[in-house]
Amino acid sequence: MAMTKADIVERVTIRCGCTRKEAIEYVETMFRIMKNTLESGEEIMVSGFGKFAVKQKNARRGRNPQTGEAITLDPRKVLSFKASPLLRKNINLNP
Repeated sequence: MAMTKADIVERVTIRCGCTRKEAIEYVETMFRIMKNTLESGEEIMVSGFGKFAVKQKNARRGRNPQTGEAITLDPRKVLSFKASPLLRKNINLNP
């Protein structure tokens, strides 16, 4: 089961004691800031949580799985996340 944006909004509403409308604005603002930061090429580091970064992947040779034909995969950017040691430790303590 995955947590959705609506679930996050609900938890913010309960924890902050704010209205649902305010919580929606807080969550949307946070995601907008994160999105804009990553699009500009900057990294996001959240202490105790982890680091988000956009990495460049070079063009490479691949194979079409249906035909077996060799193809060239275009260069692209990918989003990566590296969990902090504290988060990894806590995840492993709570299976």
